[in-house]
Amino acid sequence: MVAVVEDAESFLAAGIRALHADGDLLAGRRWFDAAYGAGEQTGDALVMAEAALGLGGLWVDEHRTAAGSGSLCARLRRSLRLIDPKSAVALRVRIRLAAEADYRAGAHTATLAVLDEARASSDPVARAEALSLAHQCLRGPDHGVLRRALADELVGDAAQGARRTDLLMGLLWQVVDRFLDADPHAERRLGELRGLLAEDEHRAISVVVEAIEVMLAVRAGRLEEAEQLARDCLEQGTSAGHVDAPAWFAAQIVAIRWYQGRLGELLPMLTELVNSPTLSVVDNSFFAALAVAAATAGDHRTAERLLAALRGRALADLPRSGNWLVTMYGIVEAARLLGDAKASAAAYELLAPFADLPVVAGPAVVCFGSVHHALGVASLTTGETERAVAHLREAVHRDLALGHWPALLVARQRFAEALERRGQPDDEAAAKEQRALATELASTLGTASPRSPSGRATCTRHGRRWRIQLGGRAVLVDQSVGLLHLAVLTANPEVEIPALDLAVGLDALARVAGSAAAQPVLDRAAVQRYRQRLTELDQADPDGSGDDQVQLERDWVLAELAAGSGLGGRARAFPDNPERARLAVGRAIRRALTHIERADPTIGAHLRAGVHTGIRCWYRPT
Repeated sequence: MVAVVEDAESFLAAGIRALHADGDLLAGRRWFDAAYGAGEQTGDALVMAEAALGLGGLWVDEHRTAAGSGSLCARLRRSLRLIDPKSAVALRVRIRLAAEADYRAGAHTATLAVLDEARASSDPVARAEALSLAHQCLRGPDHGVLRRALADELVGDAAQGARRTDLLMGLLWQVVDRFLDADPHAERRLGELRGLLAEDEHRAISVVVEAIEVMLAVRAGRLEEAEQLARDCLEQGTSAGHVDAPAWFAAQIVAIRWYQGRLGELLPMLTELVNSPTLSVVDNSFFAALAVAAATAGDHRTAERLLAALRGRALADLPRSGNWLVTMYGIVEAARLLGDAKASAAAYELLAPFADLPVVAGPAVVCFGSVHHALGVASLTTGETERAVAHLREAVHRDLALGHWPALLVARQRFAEALERRGQPDDEAAAKEQRALATELASTLGTASPRSPSGRATCTRHGRRWRIQLGGRAVLVDQSVGLLHLAVLTANPEVEIPALDLAVGLDALARVAGSAAAQPVLDRAAVQRYRQRLTELDQADPDGSGDDQVQLERDWVLAELAAGSGLGGRARAFPDNPERARLAVGRAIRRALTHIERADPTIGAHLRAGVHTGIRCWYRPT
């Protein structure tokens, strides 16, 4: 029996050393599990309680599966029944039980109540644990002020205490809070924490610091480097037993692929991940990410199902966890791709109070720029263009202040889109400026817009409608003058075509020519050349069932002949007025883009980014 008692004490000491000195969560769990068993065998309730507390670890909700969480709480409750209810250890057990229950319910009331007890006690360990666990139960955006007060209190208390871990945890929460609040001095406090860890590493906390470094690399636009850092962080986190390491890695890869315009590649990974039992019960961010990925890939049925599941009875019912803002960002993007104005309106109302915050997930391990961006996108989807312009203008400013270059690139493109939709006198020039700045930034970063899938769009006739295709996505849109212009531009990528040529080819200005100076549109030789080309196309595709490009060219030639020949075969005159042509063609194309965006926002966004209108028009795939 003496040997078993000695084993229990040595197991407990080894667990404490692994958890608090080394930060090895995996080793700590093994030692604490052995200590609990030994304490149970000898009837040492105090060892059992200390071991159960050690099994809880540093973070709340470390045991994610139903079996794991149930086992931890059962051990805590059993040990609590066996020890003095007035002891400091009993207080610590009650703190842990309250935090575990609150966190899984998306609540914090019970934890704050026990925190008040800990403050009134004389035990510094109980106070430190209560402050750290309460901080973790308040990770949502509603509680920034209280969270920062708790972290400051923890650092103040820990500076006088004996456990170095408590000081490191307090500094970590100060770092996280500053990033969550977009504090420009966040990296200063991060540097202080790095310095302490360089003196004496604590693996569990070092992993969080490494994950924050990944977020900063993404912000800086170093996406390839960020991906390698994320893989290294996953390896280190897994070896240290950090339960969140796989989820952090997945979130970081989502951010990287989003800004690379390659989110659709993650469909298999996200499909498997959303049902992983190791995810926190209050984390819905991967459902939102999967909805965006599915909508981007054209799988609207899956995206709609996921969006409906997230909304549930009411979108407001989603728990305000540390991943809530990222979840809402994903909901807004999915709703935009699906044209779901109702979901966008609901998301806008919920996000509006947090407009000045950045979209940050977890302990600052991933960032998607300013909340103003999501508010602007939601406003575009609901048709509130004036509001969209205001939010996206602010998003550009905020992302610039964050130094989040990939987010700034997207914000500039979306701001340009909002300006174009509003259509006030100076908006066209302002939109061109934003697109030019975005193009310059994209060139610097070597990246693409996440809203514009790579590839080239095509427009082909489909009966009396047009089929617009981009990669694996396709949509049918009714015939219009603007679509004929788009068909010509997409059939000739990178080619600058005068607006006057587009207008004349479709007779768009015939009714407004008035007394403008005129000259023949097509002379006899030109008409003959067009007819000869038409004959060649007919011979190449006699029944009209062949190459889409042949049919497209046939439509264009017929339009030219119709526009160039008047009644009785007389040559028609066209107005020599490039400015009128610019206005008419621009309006027609913008109307067509609006129709396309309603049918498929992703294709519409790609065309808005790639089509330029003016005296000369062109399509440059992004």
